[in-house]
Parts: sequence; structure tokens; C-alpha cells
Amino acid sequence: MSEERVIVLKPKRKDFEEIYFNGNQGSLFFSATTRGKTITTIVVGAILLIVFIFRNDFTREKAGILYFVSFLFLLCAVFLSVSINKVSRWKKQVNHYLTKLENCSIYEIRFDENFFTVNIDGEKETSEWKDFEYFDSNNDCIVLEGKYSYMFPKRSMSEKDYSFLKQVLKKNITA
Repeated sequence: MSEERVIVLKPKRKDFEEIYFNGNQGSLFFSATTRGKTITTIVVGAILLIVFIFRNDFTREKAGILYFVSFLFLLCAVFLSVSINKVSRWKKQVNHYLTKLENCSIYEIRFDENFFTVNIDGEKETSEWKDFEYFDSNNDCIVLEGKYSYMFPKRSMSEKDYSFLKQVLKKNITA
């Protein structure tokens, strides 16, 4: 493969959204990042509510339980809010990227035996093959991670180009 090959993609926002936001990844409270923290905060909140309702039944020595559970609830709420902020920033970045793709006139992948370049409206990102650490493909998309990370939906290119790109990536990326 000494000559440069070019694959032109026809990006549709819907194709990218289906992959980026599958499995509640875009949900602020129930994404993979926040689900456990949300459930923990709800459970601790319920315990706090029960303890608060029965606070008059405690002896003076056991009154600290209310303060302790309140502290746990506050701690859970802080960790949850940090995770929600992280997911919110990720969603904002993805939506910005998708808007950029939606309005682009050129989206192409160029590669030869040494380099891999992605061109989006003249903004080129070039990597050497050794810069990539990970490659995966399935029936929906190809994922590349390294110096730059990419996700190419299968629907954005022809079946022939998708298969060829998969073969080239398998050959050139050693993980």
C-alpha cells in the first residue's frame, strides 16, 4: 500500500448520535458514570429520611446517627454532582463536534503506509500508525484511540470502504 488511499465519509448526525448516546450514555443521572452514584444517593437519602422521621425515638447517645447519615448524604450528593458535571461537559463536547460534522462539506480519511489523516473541512489531523494504541470494530462503527481518537460509523461510508478500512487498521495497529 504505497499509494495514498482516500475514503470519503458522508456524516449524518443521527448515525453518530446512535453510537455516542446508546445505553443511556447521555443521561445525566443514569449514564454508566453516574448510575451507581445516583442509586447510592437515593438509598442514603431514604435512610436519612427514615432516621429523620424517627429522630425523637433516639436517646441522647444515639442522636449522632442523624448527623452521620446527613454527612453521608452530603458526601454522596457532592460525588454525584461532580459526575453529573463530567457527563454534562462530555455531552456538550459531543454536541459541538456533531454540529461541526453536520455542517461540514469535506470529511475524508487519507492513509498510506506511514500516515493516517482525517480531514474535516480543511482541518487535518495526521498521525503515524504507531501513534494509535487501540482499534475496535463492530457492526455499527470503527473506533480508533491514540494521539487522536476517532469513531467512524459504518453508515457514513460504503460497505466496501468500511471493510477495506477495517483490514488496513488490523494490519497497521498492533495492540
